[in-house]
Amino acid sequence: MDITTENVLLIGSLLLLISILAGKTSYKFGVPTLILFLSVGILAGSEGIGKIEFDDPQLAQFIGIVSLNFILFSGGLDTNWRSIKPILWHGISLSTLGVLFTALSLGTFVWAITDFTIYEGLLLGAIVSSTDAAAVFSILRSKNMALKANLRPTLELESGSNDPMAYFLTIAFLGLVVNQDQSLLSIIPLFLQQILIGAALGFLFGKLSKIIINKITLDFEGLYPVLAVALMFLVFSATDRLGGNGFLAVYLAGVYLGNQDLIHKRTIMRFFDGVAWLMQIVLFLTLGLLVYPSDIVPIIGLGILVSVFLIFIARPIGVMLSLAPFKMKMRRRWYISWVGLRGAVPIVFATYPLLAGIEKAHMIFNIVFFVSLTSVLVQGTTLSKVAHWLHVALPKKAKRISPVDAFLADGTKSLIREITIPSENFSVGKRIVDLHFPRNAIIAMISRDGKFLTPNGATQIEEDDTLIVLMENQRNIEAVYNSLHLAYNPDTEDDNNL
Repeated sequence: MDITTENVLLIGSLLLLISILAGKTSYKFGVPTLILFLSVGILAGSEGIGKIEFDDPQLAQFIGIVSLNFILFSGGLDTNWRSIKPILWHGISLSTLGVLFTALSLGTFVWAITDFTIYEGLLLGAIVSSTDAAAVFSILRSKNMALKANLRPTLELESGSNDPMAYFLTIAFLGLVVNQDQSLLSIIPLFLQQILIGAALGFLFGKLSKIIINKITLDFEGLYPVLAVALMFLVFSATDRLGGNGFLAVYLAGVYLGNQDLIHKRTIMRFFDGVAWLMQIVLFLTLGLLVYPSDIVPIIGLGILVSVFLIFIARPIGVMLSLAPFKMKMRRRWYISWVGLRGAVPIVFATYPLLAGIEKAHMIFNIVFFVSLTSVLVQGTTLSKVAHWLHVALPKKAKRISPVDAFLADGTKSLIREITIPSENFSVGKRIVDLHFPRNAIIAMISRDGKFLTPNGATQIEEDDTLIVLMENQRNIEAVYNSLHLAYNPDTEDDNNL
């Protein structure tokens, strides 16, 4: 079946519906959701029951880049600074040195056992060197796993931040394959340019985006996520245009915005959470349509060797060497090594050799597809078991709610308080978004001149306003008073329980 303007919406909606329904029941059988999305795409492809003809690596790459923007930006928004601060350098080391060592060791192995040149081997190693943010985020959260000693934020920080390094290595080694006369040392200036410009512009655009979101006045709440989408693509395209790493800039901008007070922040975060899932489905469906299963069969033997070496040797080498400077129990290092899930990102990166037209491009693509499929099937289905074997798992009842989950939750509040704002108070004339209100408390209503109004982040506080504040527990009360610059006296204040 050919994809035309007339049937693309019908086909697309049916594939999305089938993927969501398949994902709904996948974990009853221990199969990661992402594999179901990929399988639906394969079955719908030219060699499946759908007979959809799709052989356009350039379009697949475009869809992949757009999807990765949403996935990385959403992952950045969900990254809480207080959670990652204790393990920040662990994550940075894993996402840079860990990726590099994994790529070098796997690339050398491929060069040794095949007729690949050393640069072709390193290119393959670079493409599969990073863990996949979509795979790690979705599997860890779907399994609702509770892990010891900051393991979860370490894994999510690594997976969310290591794609830029893998992208750089892919582009660098692809350049060496195309231009054999270049020296390996020639990639160092490119690395510094990509990382430094990407990091600087990520934070700069993040700060600029906060100002734009909070200062601009839009008539409809639903337009704020649209504004955030426009800013996200501006960050990526402008950074890429200026020679920086766009993926790194998008992720860092997301991290910055996720830890700031924004107007309609819940709306924005929920929008990106839903769209990120949509992008994961679309990405895996597209890559499933792009692959030809008959092309995978001839490389199964080599694919198994590469997968085994990656999972049991290359990934552990990368983890152990990159975490060598830090104090960490060995079983935790081994678990980080096991959560080296490859997913859609390596397959997207594998389209770059296809578009460059290098000799072994199709073989590299098929090997990468097989490795990604194997990784999610083998590692993705055993995360819980391995966590218990290595004694890094906690009982689900001991799992702490993350700050982001607590912020987005619509859970019940146990305390209500009426706070009247005196004249000449700090908060008079300020918008709610500028008060740095505690995340576990909300201003439900404001009583003003005998009338009640429902506030939002742009609502300005006026003198003699009475704020009706809902809080989760007693600990939030003092923080609320501090944000309003009011004195709190627990001996004289009377709390009203809901």
